[in-house]
Amino acid sequence: MKKYYLLYYFTISMILLQLTSCTDKNRIIDTNQEVPNQNWTYANKFKYNFNIDDAEAAYNIYINLRVTGNYKYSNLFVLITQTGADKKQIIKRYELTLANKEGQWLGKGSGNLYNYQLAFLTNYHFSKKGPYTFYIEQNMRDNPLREVSDVGLRVEKVARP
Repeated sequence: MKKYYLLYYFTISMILLQLTSCTDKNRIIDTNQEVPNQNWTYANKFKYNFNIDDAEAAYNIYINLRVTGNYKYSNLFVLITQTGADKKQIIKRYELTLANKEGQWLGKGSGNLYNYQLAFLTNYHFSKKGPYTFYIEQNMRDNPLREVSDVGLRVEKVARP
């Protein structure tokens, strides 16, 4: 009987926690994909699909990244390919700074993993409503690029005042 009450209160607590937890209403997509064996090869391009319903709004776009403490560079170059509703393809190269000049990681650490959410487009306006696809690929000299754990994309609508 005692176990029943514990299970009951635990279940009720979990339901209330889920109902009261805040959701990010401005988020369009926020997802990560695991890099196989923490070795990011040129051939491993990460694909992200999402829909834009409001072409008038501004958006912030971030790359989510997780590296281990054994990652040997202070930066990471990526190629980001964007294909929009008009089928036009835009390819840009970005440099992501991961450590300062003293070698300290700039990301949030948890054990031997460091998390980053780095903006590469801010107050960006999509040309049309509709489906969009982003590809993220590594553009460093090393192939594979070792000690990269996860790669992701976050697109959020800029909150209006």
